[in-house]
Amino acid sequence: MKHKLHLDRTHLLEQLKQMLRIRRFEEKCAELYAQEKIRGFLHLYIGEEAIAVGVMSALNAKDNIVATYREHGHALARGLSMKSILAEMYGRTNGCSRGRGGSMHLFDESHHFYGGNAIVGGGLPLAAGLAMANKSQAQQAITVCFFGEGAVAEGEFHEAMNLAVLWQLPVLFICENNRYAMGTALALSESETNIAKKARSYGMASSQVDGMNVVDVDAASRMAVEQIRQTNQPYFLECQTYRFRGHSSFDGQLYRDKDEVKLWQEKGPVIRLIHWLKENNQFEDEELNVIEAEIKNEIEVAITFAEQGQWESVSDLCKDVYSPAIATSHTDKESQDKQELTYREALRAGIEQSLVDDERVFLMGEDVGHYGGCYGVSKGLFERYGEQKIIDTPLCESGFVGVGVGAALGGMRPIIEVMTVNFSLLAMDQIVNSAATLRHMSGGQVNVPLVIRMACGAGLQLAAQHSHSWENFYAHIPGLKVLSPATHNDARHMLIQALADPDPVIIFEHVMLLNTSGEVLEHSDVSMEQALVRQLGSDVSLITYGGSLGKALAAAEQLKALNISAEVVDLRCLRPLDTKTLIASVTKTHRAIIIDEAWFTGSLAGEVSAIIMEQAFWHLDAPVKRICTAEVPIPYPSHLEQAALPQVEQIVIAAQHILAAR
Repeated sequence: MKHKLHLDRTHLLEQLKQMLRIRRFEEKCAELYAQEKIRGFLHLYIGEEAIAVGVMSALNAKDNIVATYREHGHALARGLSMKSILAEMYGRTNGCSRGRGGSMHLFDESHHFYGGNAIVGGGLPLAAGLAMANKSQAQQAITVCFFGEGAVAEGEFHEAMNLAVLWQLPVLFICENNRYAMGTALALSESETNIAKKARSYGMASSQVDGMNVVDVDAASRMAVEQIRQTNQPYFLECQTYRFRGHSSFDGQLYRDKDEVKLWQEKGPVIRLIHWLKENNQFEDEELNVIEAEIKNEIEVAITFAEQGQWESVSDLCKDVYSPAIATSHTDKESQDKQELTYREALRAGIEQSLVDDERVFLMGEDVGHYGGCYGVSKGLFERYGEQKIIDTPLCESGFVGVGVGAALGGMRPIIEVMTVNFSLLAMDQIVNSAATLRHMSGGQVNVPLVIRMACGAGLQLAAQHSHSWENFYAHIPGLKVLSPATHNDARHMLIQALADPDPVIIFEHVMLLNTSGEVLEHSDVSMEQALVRQLGSDVSLITYGGSLGKALAAAEQLKALNISAEVVDLRCLRPLDTKTLIASVTKTHRAIIIDEAWFTGSLAGEVSAIIMEQAFWHLDAPVKRICTAEVPIPYPSHLEQAALPQVEQIVIAAQHILAAR
């Protein structure tokens, strides 16, 4: 790459100082780790300093940074204070993430520094999403994503490359190719070792640069950044580098030769710049002594700051798992106009209102646009709102869900449609490791206000891979909110409530409800986190959600003819559970049957049962009964599928059984 860079002495001295700050800081961190003052994993950046310093020189204050777990150098070069970084590594509340993230997760929203990512390749889709937010909101900023060459083997690398080019996103991908990932040589893990060439295969402008030369990295970065700002297109820069220390603090480095390490150390970025400055009569030893003294003092101040920091109170353990509660209002049901809609139409109406009400909202997913959605939910929206609001994606769940997470970080309000819950496993990393954790891990600095919609449930003879009810998987995860709209009114309004929430929300839409018709009001019945008693009763509580609500209500009608008064509780929100409504019902009826389309083992029904045992045991007149799906992959033949699923008859028999002794 050829790009003219004015070699100003002052600028070069500043580059040297920044590299030395990183080097000396990292060396001290190694000492502090040996003293057990820093714990967890410690990934040192020694040897790679030229990349962080060179790249950051080309950026402005509004540009976004997504780093890797080897991020101390990135954070220092970006301008985060050494004090706050070290305090974070100590786990103290005066750290940049309030001690929540540690060495691998440094956050500073004021510097647009969106943290390191401990999942290899996990930051790539997030960076693309932040770039999408920049572009959508016409912000004059780009996003820079650092990652190691080991990430190129991950699917998220390829998905992010494709999406960045496909959607013309202003993102600079910086591959820090240190040749060994964790401990496997690049030639042993990749059939093509020219990583810039991989990026070019997606139609992305790319180049390689000597990552041990800060002048070259600076020049290459400025050219790349200038090109991105002018074209609004992504750019890929592969920096050839070498880490002088092991992958982490536990690395014995048995996979590489000591002579090889020594050879690279001799051409390291710090010593290389010092030699150049001296050879060109631009530098005196006394100047180096002054710089070293300043850095030594800065490190000492940082250590004092970190060691004087406070440990977070245990009483704040759960702080920032979720955002502070938001106020909601509701209209009296009787005063509202009503209309009859199918469940599918109700979902579509909720999406459309959201698009109209908030310019930050967009719908993204596989076939949501031209096709109209796999289940026809978004039919007609593409024609009315266009490709900027209704975005068709490739088949890459982890990629586009990660982009949605990044776009939410950047201020957008994405609605992400995952065609079916089974496909969500491909995006589990982004949902669980990013969306659910970023607020808490950043010490409350960032929010991820997105909604992920998934079709779920059995009954359409779609066999074992398209018929799951995995609400319990996601209801297990702190940081997520999980909704299951069982009525048409909830299908219409829960999405709007979820988009108003500052935290990530997953909505499960049961496929057997799509063609049914029901009453829809102008507004929601209650807040999205509140359970509702759909039918009052006094003898037994039928507790359920989603596609099983209709079965519970049908069973209640049959039980009525048998002189059994069943109360039907619709959980609606599966995380957080409204235990108050749940326990109030069981306390009144003294008996509970939980209907759940998931399998028995590990089901949400088991969790609800445990809550009843803990909070209402002495009010029970009979054991809690669970009715769940048989422990078998959902069969294709209709008679076997129906035999596997909870049925009305089972509910009626269970109620008769637990009431037999009254």
